[in-house]
Amino acid sequence: MSAPSLDHLRTFVTVHRTGSITRAAQLLGLSQATVSAHVQAVEAVVGSPMFERGRDGVTTTPKGLELARQVAAHLDAIEDAVSPPGLVGDTERAVHVGGPAEILSLMVVPRIAELIAAANAPIRMTFGLAQELLDALTSGALDVVVSAVPPQREGVTAVPFYDEEFVLVAAASWEGRDPEEVPVVAYAENLPIVRRYWRSVFGRAPSALRIAGVIPDLRGIREAVLGGIGMSVLPAYMVEDDLRAGALIALDDPEVAPLNTLYLATRSGDAERYPAIAAVAESLRRLIS
Repeated sequence: MSAPSLDHLRTFVTVHRTGSITRAAQLLGLSQATVSAHVQAVEAVVGSPMFERGRDGVTTTPKGLELARQVAAHLDAIEDAVSPPGLVGDTERAVHVGGPAEILSLMVVPRIAELIAAANAPIRMTFGLAQELLDALTSGALDVVVSAVPPQREGVTAVPFYDEEFVLVAAASWEGRDPEEVPVVAYAENLPIVRRYWRSVFGRAPSALRIAGVIPDLRGIREAVLGGIGMSVLPAYMVEDDLRAGALIALDDPEVAPLNTLYLATRSGDAERYPAIAAVAESLRRLIS
């Protein structure tokens, strides 16, 4: 069987990046039936499903992730090479930035004009988890990543540049309560952020916390905590105004607040070869502070 066409691969990569047949069809100007047919053509050649279908969209399978890593950067390079002058900037292509949704939305997006001006190029943002973003950086789909974990990968250069300070917070109605008696609003079922706080501050894992809700977005957790549902551990930059206004209280006041170091990652050598990437990386250092 022949290799999939470039059109079919571009459709596959677009579905992978958007997580949605519908959204991919909108971006590509195709019908949903055509997008599905393109994906099926790729699956027929590869001999394996590329996506798992769900009510809220699609999730890329391990085989699909492997193919996306192999072809995405090459497809982008082909499109960059044949794009009409001026379509994505006369002197530089768009710079693709990835990072946690919360910190980019709160610290960078309000001043994105500064980022665009520094790069002299359009900016494309991708939100996600650290390992997924680093995969995209390695494959060439992203140019700069703000990573919440140390990027220990060949071909990636990373520097620590910002320490997130975390605070155990709740609405004022919970004042005076033992933290282990207060329900938790968690990022995930295994309480990753709360457990890290407990180990760092109390020297042990939490033993009997009750989960009131799971919201995989720190901004949503903040809203739930403001609503009095329970407590959570949130970055200080996100709740400092709430604490100052008395809308939230700190349930604990450790001598040394738990920190999480953020890293700025690029592919090795890209900052030297592409001035726009270097400019974006430097601007991110300034904006996230």
